[in-house]
Amino acid sequence: MKAAVEQILARLRDQRVEVPADEVESRMRLLVEKFGVPEGEASRSVVNYFLKEHGIAPASFAARKSESLKVGEINGPGRWIDLEAKVVELWEPTSSAISQTGLIGDETGTVKFVKWTKSDLPDLELGKSYLFKNVVTDEFQGRFSIKLNRTSGIEELACEVEAAEVQAGGLVQEMKVSEIAEPAQWIDLRAKVVQLWDPTSETISQTGLIGDDSGVIKFVKWTKSDLPDLVEGESYLFKNVVTDEFEGRFSVKLNRTSGFEPLEEEIEVSPQEAKFSGAIVDVQKGSGLIKRCPICRRMLTKGVCGEHGKQEGTYDLRIKAVLDDGLKVQEVLINRERTESLVGISMEEAKAMAMEALDHEVVRGMIAERLLGRYYSVYGPTVDRYILVETISEVPPVVEDEVQLLMERAQEVV
Repeated sequence: MKAAVEQILARLRDQRVEVPADEVESRMRLLVEKFGVPEGEASRSVVNYFLKEHGIAPASFAARKSESLKVGEINGPGRWIDLEAKVVELWEPTSSAISQTGLIGDETGTVKFVKWTKSDLPDLELGKSYLFKNVVTDEFQGRFSIKLNRTSGIEELACEVEAAEVQAGGLVQEMKVSEIAEPAQWIDLRAKVVQLWDPTSETISQTGLIGDDSGVIKFVKWTKSDLPDLVEGESYLFKNVVTDEFEGRFSVKLNRTSGFEPLEEEIEVSPQEAKFSGAIVDVQKGSGLIKRCPICRRMLTKGVCGEHGKQEGTYDLRIKAVLDDGLKVQEVLINRERTESLVGISMEEAKAMAMEALDHEVVRGMIAERLLGRYYSVYGPTVDRYILVETISEVPPVVEDEVQLLMERAQEVV
């Protein structure tokens, strides 16, 4: 924070704007600590605020103050710079607000870039060199990046910029899942496919969980990676995958530069265990009688697998439920065997029910009718946001007399 404040004061002094340091710091802390704004974005906002206060247009200021730098010279957020660099990686955007993202580099290093959709800038091509004009530096968890917005410009260069070797080009480190501690690392990973989920976007080929004896982690395989499908339950050596982080949870991404090969030995997976008690408040879509792709185990939608097209499919029975203990909610996955026992219905009975109604959703409706509002205690391994239920037992709800007794005991302690 102190370095950001000093940088803001220096930028303001360049425009002959004098502002007390405590005012800058106060506004920065408000944005960063109270509202959760990234430090780079907060710096830009504070600079623009004080420039406007002194009658200076921020956009024109940014355009005039951009400076030519090398990648290795980027040392702080909120700087408007010009940069000659080569596009060395293009990644799949994770948001519709992002037009393109990836890595650019010169002989001094590489840096992540984000080109916003609203910038209306032309698309960059992998391997080509450009002059990036009036881009702004940003920082997140000690890593710098650059952003291209409406005030930025792109010019293709006639000569190629020599880019430093990306970490993925030979400095890949083999890791355990538990050793992953930061985003944007290129690593190799020996892991088993614990579970495959239904992708939420056409840009995602497969997603789910992989794990080793140190833990489990979410993975995403991008459609444009052109990699073959992973098989649930199989073990692989994942080569040259990149780590990512969102809201404190790590994941790994497989893109065009990634690869994997089957392992003869089976990787032992050691997920964390969890216990949770609460009322079932929702039986989610995708519960009940479903059909899975016989190849990748993905749930079919109207008889179609997003990866393998129209399939006959194999039936499965499961419950995706949400439990609420009054303080927080927990999503759980209950497999066929435990679903049959919990609800008191067999796979064949569920199929007969769906056939009679000509609708698979009738099974989910029956499950919801029997479970909603009831209290259960579940136990099993945690995988991402789910508990994979190994044991489930019904517990009586807390009645009014018990609540009153607990309140009286609490008052006695006080």
